[in-house]
Amino acid sequence: MSRPRASLPARMAAIVWAAVLLAGAARAEEAAPSADGAYPTRPIVLVVTFPPGGGTDMLARRLAVHMESALGQPVVVENRAGASGNIGAQMVARSRPDGYTLLMVNSSYAINPGVYRNLGFSPDKDLVGVINIAFVPSVLVTPADSPWKSLPQALEGRSGQQEIPLSYASCGNGTPQHLAGEQLMGRTGGAWLHVPYRGCGPALAGLLAHTVDVGFVTASGALPLIHAGALRALAVTSPRRSPLLPDVPTVAEQGLPGYELDQWHGILAPAGTPEAVIERLNSAIAAIMGKPKLVTDLRALGYDTTTSTAQEFQSLIQRDIARFGRLSMKMALGVD
Repeated sequence: MSRPRASLPARMAAIVWAAVLLAGAARAEEAAPSADGAYPTRPIVLVVTFPPGGGTDMLARRLAVHMESALGQPVVVENRAGASGNIGAQMVARSRPDGYTLLMVNSSYAINPGVYRNLGFSPDKDLVGVINIAFVPSVLVTPADSPWKSLPQALEGRSGQQEIPLSYASCGNGTPQHLAGEQLMGRTGGAWLHVPYRGCGPALAGLLAHTVDVGFVTASGALPLIHAGALRALAVTSPRRSPLLPDVPTVAEQGLPGYELDQWHGILAPAGTPEAVIERLNSAIAAIMGKPKLVTDLRALGYDTTTSTAQEFQSLIQRDIARFGRLSMKMALGVD
């Protein structure tokens, strides 16, 4: 006895429902690692929150090469500059939490909550730490032909022939370099004019063009220009002298004991990224940062390499958000 055929509307409904189920399965497969734990299976995008040429960008590009070998997939560095890193962070915060869009940040990420009234994302809810990979001091530099040969001279100096305060470049509003300058002004009663750039690379270009008098920039970005004789280093912001600039005194040594503002660099992922993916990334990048040649290469660029667990890095971020928030309030920093 033949089975009665379903009506045309019923058959159409079944087809539509099957399509919906298949589409949902495809989205689920795309959003999460495969059942056998394989990750990654396609290219990874590493977003850098500053323009090409700065220290964070250089670090990201060197790391990306090694990540490709370790993870077996291309790692594409994508620069999303602006608002002291908030634009790039917002983009990654809104990305799919599957481990294929990551964020390279520096300490600006922890400074921004105390500086910007509207970040466009929540650092407490939208992004999570993967690993801390490096520390680097900032350095106060001036063009090699400037008259200032020390921090005290620069603090007493004037720009040009008129009694106009010096202008100082930073890598952007709310960056560690901006905070380094404001902390210096607060401690000394100085009145340097802040000139924010869209990254340390553009700030270095401004210094070389004599658009600004002095500048706080990352040691990693400035080091080649210091060694080439194009810039003169006046001070480093770390608590101790940098082994790469052993003749350059710290800010603290030059009459400001206790002054210190080091900068860290690390990787974040969107909140909700599977724990297995975070662990895979942390393990792979920790192994990369232990490679002797990479350590030597990065030290030559001014980086003190390190590693951490994801939880340790998240704790560091939270501590610095609180610390820099207090400092920002004390100095009345705040931008839209």
